[in-house]
Amino acid sequence: MSREKTRHIVICGAGIIGLCCARELRARGHAVTVIDRAPSDRDGCSFGNAGMITPSHFVPLAAPGMVALGLKWMFDPKSPFYIRPRLDADLAAWGWRFMRASTAAQVARAAPVLRDLNLASRELYVALAAELPDFGLVTRGLLMLCREASTLDHEGAFAAQARGLGVPAEVLDAAATARLDPGVRLSVAGSIYFPKDAHLDPSRLIGSLTPRLEAAGVKFLWDTEVAGWRHDGDRIAAATTKRGEVAADEFVLAGGAWSPGMVRGLGIRLPMQAGKGYSLTLPKPRQLPHLCSIFTEARVAVTPMGGSLRIGGTMEVVGLDETIQPHRVQGIIESVPRYFPDFTPEDFAGIKPWRGLRPVTPDGLPYLGRFGAAPNLIAATGHAMMGLSLGPITGRLVAEIVAGEPSSIDLRLMDPDRYA
Repeated sequence: MSREKTRHIVICGAGIIGLCCARELRARGHAVTVIDRAPSDRDGCSFGNAGMITPSHFVPLAAPGMVALGLKWMFDPKSPFYIRPRLDADLAAWGWRFMRASTAAQVARAAPVLRDLNLASRELYVALAAELPDFGLVTRGLLMLCREASTLDHEGAFAAQARGLGVPAEVLDAAATARLDPGVRLSVAGSIYFPKDAHLDPSRLIGSLTPRLEAAGVKFLWDTEVAGWRHDGDRIAAATTKRGEVAADEFVLAGGAWSPGMVRGLGIRLPMQAGKGYSLTLPKPRQLPHLCSIFTEARVAVTPMGGSLRIGGTMEVVGLDETIQPHRVQGIIESVPRYFPDFTPEDFAGIKPWRGLRPVTPDGLPYLGRFGAAPNLIAATGHAMMGLSLGPITGRLVAEIVAGEPSSIDLRLMDPDRYA
């Protein structure tokens, strides 16, 4: 336990970000309470995701070409990216900011930050695997599978960019790709291999981390939604819920896609949209890859988890709407035989699709740091598809913020007041 001044800290959100914050803060001796709107048997975004740890993902969602690609995909009901048109001022403002952030200059600024976050988080996961019961951590890397030669050429340039940032990347032809992952028959022109990437089983991770935190003294309040705040001057004295007030010295906003609604009562506008994703998990797949992979053209993620195989994708921006759209799930299913030709759509018969809402900022970078309008409220949200990947480093950085220590990673681009 640290000798720093101990405080009571309330974490609003019990996904992987909130749990990692709780772990780091409790390790420093703080009293920690985690509150979450869901019941204890929740199945939110931290559970059904692809479980990937991705140093390869240093380019934010807001990147050159994404606006044009999004407009093209608007007319394809099975496309991997979709924004539902609607009269909504927050969506319009978010879209304008997304468009302005989709520049090469912004990617150049963001890429080193995302690289550092992901690499640091990977090392923390390796350390965590030595401490917790097995949660399926596999550090063999990731394959970006390319069906078309033109895609492989394009991704080859991306691999060179990765190496320039210190992220190892290898361009492989079809034969070399098959040798690297003999567990599945492939139909590809080649791949990009990112040896520093890794994967795990998110359900097993949370299933082992939550009781460990409870045993360490972290208090959990389930089915408890933040409805407002009680102030003491410019500071927050308590979060108000239907179960009463929860007072604390410091508060951490880790509510994922629901974060903006939590802080509106503070006069804080936090630009964010919920990006719905889907996954299906085959309990006994006909073939089991050794590595996690991404179908590059289809933008579908594939992860072996023990003896099962999880396949997920889409980014559907439709507000806080958790309805499952069958045609989007079908688009994921139809992509599988194009890359894994021994699989068929019938393999997915009877498999229940999962869905979750990712918190997507306009520039693709998380919100991480103290709010000017409420200095004892710390943002730890907006990680989009990288919440699982960035959980441990986010927890470490939040603990540094609480302690008033110099940050181990530059937080300036992640300032939660950057759109204020």
